[in-house]
Amino acid sequence: MDFELTEDQRAFADTARQFALAELAPHAAHWDAEGIFPREAIAKAGELGFCGLYAPEAAGGLALPRLDATLVFEEMAAVDPSTTAFITIHNMATWMLGTWAQPEVRDHWGPLLTSGEKLASYCLTEPGAGSDAASLKTRAELVGAEYVINGSKAFISGAGSTDVLVLMARTGDASSGAAGISAFAVPAHTPGISYGKKEEKMGWNSQPTRQISFDNVRIPANHLLGREGEGFKIAMKGLDGGRINIATCSVGAAQGALKQAQQYMQDRKQFGKPIASFQALQFKLADMATELVAARQMVRLAASKLDAGDANASTYCAMAKRFATDAGFNVCNEALQLHGGYGYIREYPLERLMRDARVHQILEGTNEIMRVIIARRMLDGDAPDVIR
Repeated sequence: MDFELTEDQRAFADTARQFALAELAPHAAHWDAEGIFPREAIAKAGELGFCGLYAPEAAGGLALPRLDATLVFEEMAAVDPSTTAFITIHNMATWMLGTWAQPEVRDHWGPLLTSGEKLASYCLTEPGAGSDAASLKTRAELVGAEYVINGSKAFISGAGSTDVLVLMARTGDASSGAAGISAFAVPAHTPGISYGKKEEKMGWNSQPTRQISFDNVRIPANHLLGREGEGFKIAMKGLDGGRINIATCSVGAAQGALKQAQQYMQDRKQFGKPIASFQALQFKLADMATELVAARQMVRLAASKLDAGDANASTYCAMAKRFATDAGFNVCNEALQLHGGYGYIREYPLERLMRDARVHQILEGTNEIMRVIIARRMLDGDAPDVIR
């Protein structure tokens, strides 16, 4: 095993770091405070290829390994987890469309999405189907040469401000479960689509979140992704990568928080000396750094398993998501504590990093669901010897 990055990987990370410092860092606090969705900055990320990092080349993407994508997302999330998280969701939806869309749909939408000129939302969650995604009720009926869609989705990132929706809807009967779900590419402003109010959230304020309603929405039959009944499988394949992405955003947020804490400890003086000289605080910084490195390596291991097509990749992705999002939030919280009262005010980025990181423990499958996924695999007879 080689834990060192290649020159190309270091170059990707450095480019992302420079972009984040120039285009995200000066504005992140303002976007958060005012609830601004920074489409121009996301488009600039697209100019660097960051909106189609692992989308297939046929769709205009870079087709990079997931491991390489984590390097880019981590650097951006270190200064702005909220905007970066939306870019990761856009990457996931773009990869799904680029991989499973029919050629005419892929050729139209692929270059627009991978360039960042147009943006995508991922639409799986419903008001009554969160963790139990296979119970979703939004329906798509084939009528002649069109699908007619009715239903609603909830907690959709970018909703109302994006251009295409990667939608999961039921094409089978009500009892068909996961096998009756199909995936679609739906232009976001098709007649019959309406958007709810912009949710007021604890964090992730630089990206809008809304409910979406579908009332006899008609799309051409060729907007089906894959085949009928493959939607749940496609959604779960997307979420394996999405879990790595959101875990990476937690690692990035924690890296940004750790750096702020280290600098503050050296600058802040109490009782006549820098607080970095107090052993109790040194130990706290040591634990933060240790947890962060462990989380980063687990995320990169999971990404490598997914890149290799490992049979247990989904388990590793669930492990990485559970561990890194918990550890990332803890590091942000400890960094805020080290800042004392200053960490609680918006002049410093700690409170924003912590608020943005908190939701990572919920979305892309709650961490409780990650434990279910892991436990099911670990109860198989060979698991202790295979999952190592």
